[in-house]
Amino acid sequence: MPRSVDSPIPATRHPVWPWLGWLALLAVALTVYWPALHGAMLWDDDAHMTRPELRGWFGLARIWFEPGATQQYYPVMHSAFWLQHRLWGDGTTGYHVVSLLLHLGSAGLIAVVMRRLRLAGAGFAAALFALHPVSVESVAWISELKNTLSTFFYLLALLAWLRFDARGSDDAAPRNPWRWYALAALCFVAAALTKTVTVTLPAALLVIVWWRRGVVRWREVAPLLPWFAFAVAAGLTTAWVERHLVGATGAAFNLDLLDRAQLAGRIAWFYLGKLLWPADLVFIYPRWDATAIGWLPLLAALATLALLWAMRRHCRGPLAAALLFGGTLFPALGFFDVYPFQYSYVADHFQYLASIAIYIAAASGLAAAFRRLKPPVPRPREELAAGLLLLLGFLSWQQARHYRDNFALYRATLDQNPACWMAAYNLGLEHANHGEYAAAAPLYREALRLKPDYAEVHSNLGLALLNLGAPPREALVEFEAALRLKPALWQTRANLANVLLSTPGREHEALPHYWRAVIDQPAVGWLRLNLGYALQADPARRTAALRQFQIARALQPDYWEAEYSIAHVLLAWPGREREAIPHLEAVRRLNPDFAPARQLLEQLRAW
Repeated sequence: MPRSVDSPIPATRHPVWPWLGWLALLAVALTVYWPALHGAMLWDDDAHMTRPELRGWFGLARIWFEPGATQQYYPVMHSAFWLQHRLWGDGTTGYHVVSLLLHLGSAGLIAVVMRRLRLAGAGFAAALFALHPVSVESVAWISELKNTLSTFFYLLALLAWLRFDARGSDDAAPRNPWRWYALAALCFVAAALTKTVTVTLPAALLVIVWWRRGVVRWREVAPLLPWFAFAVAAGLTTAWVERHLVGATGAAFNLDLLDRAQLAGRIAWFYLGKLLWPADLVFIYPRWDATAIGWLPLLAALATLALLWAMRRHCRGPLAAALLFGGTLFPALGFFDVYPFQYSYVADHFQYLASIAIYIAAASGLAAAFRRLKPPVPRPREELAAGLLLLLGFLSWQQARHYRDNFALYRATLDQNPACWMAAYNLGLEHANHGEYAAAAPLYREALRLKPDYAEVHSNLGLALLNLGAPPREALVEFEAALRLKPALWQTRANLANVLLSTPGREHEALPHYWRAVIDQPAVGWLRLNLGYALQADPARRTAALRQFQIARALQPDYWEAEYSIAHVLLAWPGREREAIPHLEAVRRLNPDFAPARQLLEQLRAW
């Protein structure tokens, strides 16, 4: 096979040097990511990691065959989480180590791909990918296993395809190329079922074919047609899941095609800028006005592509790199709605896979440039590369420290993006989860200042005010505001009813709210219990109250509070007092330290 004009062959080295290089890279990567390796779960990690009801074998089947059983329909990723939970449970270190190893494995595959394509600078490109700060979000955030795992499968599929594509040529053609095709197809499907952005692979393969040969023939296109069909089906499925199950709907996504086109130009340049100058990286970037800059970024991108197209006869590499970068980014350019767009249109993890094209182009381009210097200067070249990698590693180490826990992550986000209402709210939740309501309340108020129509913030502010001992009317104002904005918040409705039930003169207002919450969530035991308390306040509704307590016990057989409530109703019911005895005995069995049940039981037996 003729060699591309863009693919110089690297000089031969002693075989021990690559191994020493990989050991050094492993040591540096471990040092860089050490602050995050023992990090806690972040933001939505608990929604991605395997829930209790999915941890058995039947749960594994649900992961594959029940869309909606998991937050996103990525069955390979959730199967990996399922397996990891069996290995190390809820401990986070194992998850972090697996993500780091997959990241480094992908770095190694990048080097193998480059050598297969006869590109110089393979080790440097792999190290750029391994140590660049833009990768930290994907590696240090457990939820982004979908990035590290899908990229690994993507690169395996690419390598297998390159072996298949060598059929009928002099370039080490395999004896049975269709075995390599089958392996490539299997890895491609696995990648797509881990993260949908990898469905861009068949288009990327055609770009690589064009770069190598200057032409794309039918024999290269035909085997990829099933891949394109699968890519379309996977993309449509993910779009439906994002809209109907994840919740990518509402005013935040109301953009027309022209708005999205303008947004795409700005997003592409933003990502390229962060790769070339990785400063001010932040977990949640400010959310732009989609049309604030106008058409200039998009026109600049189109002009750049036109220039690279004009250069193609002399050098196809730059255009191929631009097409690979832009094509892999396409699903994240704003044309398709994804849930995080309500916070920001950009995120570092969105360009994890696409960045590989830039690393390869930069490494091979620099290697070719240094080889052309007269006289050759190998030592300064290696020292400059080592210095750049150490600098990137230091920046990544600084970034990894932000991923220790939610406190560090959200504080760092607010330091760089003070208008991030999501970070303010989530930091408030983190304080509330630790019982620090005095710290949580002002953060909730700041989130409401930035986003006044956020119902959940009103609800949690109401809870914080109750825990701080504020007058009940202040909490009622927040709960009522939350329900005006989002009537489906059944827990907020139950909290509102609880406060009303304990507010003199408004007790009668609680019952309708309890009934509405129970209608929305009929299988919640504590909700049935609270409804029973509200009914019990009226002696004429004693039978209805007893029924709710019995339902609560049926929903949760070890619910000792329900047993005690049943006993309490029976004790106040003339002629049925002794029926309370087995329920009080159940309370003693379930909660031996609950003294009132023991005292009542002794009195009944004496009576």
